[in-house]
Amino acid sequence: MSRPSNPDQPRVGPWLPRWADQAAVAALTLAALGGIVGWWISQGGLTGRLIEVQRAAPQTAAFRVDVNSADWPELTQLPGIGEVLAKRIVSYRQAHGRFLDHQGLRQVRGIGPRTLERIQPYLLPVADANTLVGN
Repeated sequence: MSRPSNPDQPRVGPWLPRWADQAAVAALTLAALGGIVGWWISQGGLTGRLIEVQRAAPQTAAFRVDVNSADWPELTQLPGIGEVLAKRIVSYRQAHGRFLDHQGLRQVRGIGPRTLERIQPYLLPVADANTLVGN
């Protein structure tokens, strides 16, 4: 058998990395896996706890609705107001005109004092008829 002329040249084929390169990749892979396992254990992996992916605090959205311009899908976002009641509010507004104050919502069938009290914090103040554009 003849020996290769260059000792750094691979014996199996040109596509296979040298032994030293293979050893370096293996060492880096083992170090990375060791780090992942260590982190998993520190997060409670052996005790069976779940790993928290999202740690952001829950946020709430504050919204306010103008009862004189909102469509029924927007009104359904109010607490205690479903699709049927929201459509009643829109129908009442179309038939009788704009609401002059929040108490005017009591004229809509299905809205009583408790419902009005529950949705009041989410309602924008009703604009005065004299301050509206076009009047």
